[in-house]
Amino acid sequence: MPTYFRFLALLAFKIFAAEQVDVAILEVGLGGKFDATNVVQAPIVCGVSSLGYDHMEILGNTLGEIAGEKAGIFKHGVPAFTVPQPNEAMCVLEDKASMVNAHLQIAPPLDANLLNGLKLGLEGEHQYINAGLAIGLSSTWLQRTGHLDVTYLHQDSTLPEQFIRGLTTASLQGRAQVVPDQHIDGESFGDLVFYLDGAHSPESMVICANWFSWAIEGNNQPNQLNHLPQNNGKSLDALQKNHVEGCRKNFTQILLFNCMSVRDPQLLLPHLLKTCATHGVYFKKALFVPNMSVYYKVGSHALPPTDSQVDLSWQFTLQRYWENLIQGDKGDANNLNAVCEEVQDDTGMSVRTCKNSAVFPSLPLAIKWLRDSVQQNQSIRFQVLVTGSLHLVGDVLRLIKK
Repeated sequence: MPTYFRFLALLAFKIFAAEQVDVAILEVGLGGKFDATNVVQAPIVCGVSSLGYDHMEILGNTLGEIAGEKAGIFKHGVPAFTVPQPNEAMCVLEDKASMVNAHLQIAPPLDANLLNGLKLGLEGEHQYINAGLAIGLSSTWLQRTGHLDVTYLHQDSTLPEQFIRGLTTASLQGRAQVVPDQHIDGESFGDLVFYLDGAHSPESMVICANWFSWAIEGNNQPNQLNHLPQNNGKSLDALQKNHVEGCRKNFTQILLFNCMSVRDPQLLLPHLLKTCATHGVYFKKALFVPNMSVYYKVGSHALPPTDSQVDLSWQFTLQRYWENLIQGDKGDANNLNAVCEEVQDDTGMSVRTCKNSAVFPSLPLAIKWLRDSVQQNQSIRFQVLVTGSLHLVGDVLRLIKK
């Protein structure tokens, strides 16, 4: 068998060809130059979004090296777009584009005024940068395939109605997504809300922390009903009543975290902690769990291990670093080895808990602990940030949605 992503890419090409799709939008899995998607020799248009320090063990240790790998998707004579980048990255992108005679344009961030009073469908200020890139790519594809009689939709003009509809209705699960736990009913509905963002690089962790801080500030106001779930059988009156009742409660922020061992938690967690602190947001407890899914493998061996088989050494590493980080912030850096204890829950499974964190042997046990906490603390609403891994975010979504 090929590797997992190469297998998916091959399967995608087969399906796209069989279905005779009008347009295929391909996003590289990792890097660009040697990515499986880069077998396409004559794309209509190429784009490079905001670059950051990610997959450094493969792509390189500098933004210039990373940009060189990303620019590997540029093709001879094919127009290309990027967004404003640090100089180190931009110079490399421009050099690589020049080498293959690809006209590289910088797409400006979307001007919000062009949305006719509507909001982007995706949360976060950075999405206006992504939206600008999407406009450049889409308009160029339409023009080069004979669908649009312009060379490029400059943003000093109005946007087509179809563009506005696409930008304002776009949705992306696992990125700045808010989902109340739909397994909690009655008066406690809304007392456990998950804020999901698959950030896993230092740059995206800052964006995630800013979004979470702004989101909970809005949701903690009595007149905010922005993120109520749909199709859960509750009337709007009931939802409004629960929300207003909830605003009389105290709010507690919990972090549910995991990241792959190739990531550096010493880069990720401080960015998250410090950015939240600038908004006055502090986590009562951090929960560390292994991912349920083993999505990067193909075959019967991809089944997840049982709770008794799982290796928690990485989660313990994350927990130790978190405790040291918290203790250091509190000026207690001389006592970095936090006292932890092993406790058993009512299922007999062992949970390692410290003053500011806990390690659970499985995600379902962590979700159960959160639900039990809601029942035991009727005066508190729990706001849980789930981040560090898109795998973790996907696993949580499967567990909390009916």
